[in-house]
Amino acid sequence: MIRYLRIKNLATIEDLELELESGFTILTGETGAGKSIIIDALKLLLGEKAQADLIRTGKDEASIEAVFEVQDRKSLPEDLELENGNQLFLQRIISSQGLSKSYLNGLLVPLKKLKELGELLIDIYGQNDHIFLLDTSNHLKFLDDFAEAAELKEKVRQAASRVRALIRQREELTARQKERAQRLDFINFQVKEIEQAGLRPGEDEELLQERAILKNSEKIAILVNQAIDISYESEESLVAGLKRVENIVSELQGFFPELEGSRLQLADFNIYLKELAGNLIDLRDRYAPSPERLEEIEERLSLIEKLKRKYGPSIEEILAHLENIRKEKEELEKSEEKLSDLEREIKTAFEDYRKLCSRLSRLRQERAVELEQLIVKELAQLAMSKARFKVEFRPLSPSLENPSTIRDLGAEELEFILSPNPGEELRPLRRIASGGELSRIMLAFKSLGKEAEKGRTLIFDEIDSGIGGKTADFVARKLQQLARRHQVLCITHLPQIASAASHHFRIEKKTEKDRTFTLVKKLRDRDRPEEIARLIAGTRLTEASLQMARELLEQNAGRN
Repeated sequence: MIRYLRIKNLATIEDLELELESGFTILTGETGAGKSIIIDALKLLLGEKAQADLIRTGKDEASIEAVFEVQDRKSLPEDLELENGNQLFLQRIISSQGLSKSYLNGLLVPLKKLKELGELLIDIYGQNDHIFLLDTSNHLKFLDDFAEAAELKEKVRQAASRVRALIRQREELTARQKERAQRLDFINFQVKEIEQAGLRPGEDEELLQERAILKNSEKIAILVNQAIDISYESEESLVAGLKRVENIVSELQGFFPELEGSRLQLADFNIYLKELAGNLIDLRDRYAPSPERLEEIEERLSLIEKLKRKYGPSIEEILAHLENIRKEKEELEKSEEKLSDLEREIKTAFEDYRKLCSRLSRLRQERAVELEQLIVKELAQLAMSKARFKVEFRPLSPSLENPSTIRDLGAEELEFILSPNPGEELRPLRRIASGGELSRIMLAFKSLGKEAEKGRTLIFDEIDSGIGGKTADFVARKLQQLARRHQVLCITHLPQIASAASHHFRIEKKTEKDRTFTLVKKLRDRDRPEEIARLIAGTRLTEASLQMARELLEQNAGRN
């Protein structure tokens, strides 16, 4: 709850301090005195967008600071450190240039941090906040908060997100299916073309060498024949000459035994010449002129060059390309299998989503019955004893054919419907014209929502709009009940509500030296009858209005 509030240089407020207590606090004052500026200051402190023209004329900056006393530590983030064991100090400074700084316990923090804390500490309801009731999306959120369905809702959201993600994957795979088929055809053509060629590493170099030989086969044949003739076949060949020399040396050996080694060398040389002659004869036979073989080589080299232009500058690179596209082909052929697997995964995920939706629907319907009973009870305490209230469910049909029907919020929509008076049909809240009825319905919801956690500060800015008389008495009692669990701050023009509070501040405006000032005064018990009487009779106080004020205060004294 708020223990201390200070506002400086905001609109007509120069420097205003409020020390607040638990229970029910009322703010009253003439229209235009600046009561709503105090509420606006709290909104600014807790993250609302600031306008530079809110700063008091002639001042460079405005400042709002507040001390909150935390009663339930578990409602705040675990890493948040408290001052003096249970206090938070919040401050926001707004400059005339439209810039602002936010502080938490004296440390500079992002404004978002104050906003997050504000949502945990305070709930503000103004004259126009019954718009909450008119937006049916808020109805579902309210019921889920009441049903404490946050954990199950998160599971539904995650399940819905998974189904939609899988559907997107399927759409992407399907969209690429034609592209994949075209790519697969192209790859199959390449694989077939390269595999049919039957390339070997180094084959092109061998063929080039053989082609060079075949193209010069006639010249080679002449040279080979000459070499054979000189070395072996003619009468004057080297083999024949060596044989004669060997025979002569053999005869000389009889006289000179030491020539045995030379004779053996001549015999070996003769053998080498015969081997050379054999190799030359083999070359002559193997590379005899062959136009047919030359044509084959030319065709083969032409094919290799064609493949090089298409797939790489060498046979090795062509074969590497073949290996790569074989792998790609394997992956592409698996895509059909992936699509089938994905279809099964989508069906499983969708079934899980539907089961979670069913669980959430059952929880909502069970708790809706309880909510209906409690709202009717609350409305009875607000002078609407004959009102009927229902939660109208509209089931939806999630479908894989239409992914937009797979909603994070589950498989139904709902709307609160009400009959304020006997004989009237149940109607959507948006069709209820009475502002007073909407204010009371809103108050009933405020009594049951998540803000019912003890210690939260509830602020009502002229909730009495459109009501009076006996109805105002009922609203006053409801605010008193709320004040037993919360700190309640309320701005009002009604004496029934003002007299119901435990603490009373009067807001007044004065002009001095052509400057307007908003001032605040905490009223003592003896001062309150006069302020209540002013709310009853206006500026002309009478003994009757004062007596009525005293009676109202006495009636409420036993309720607080």
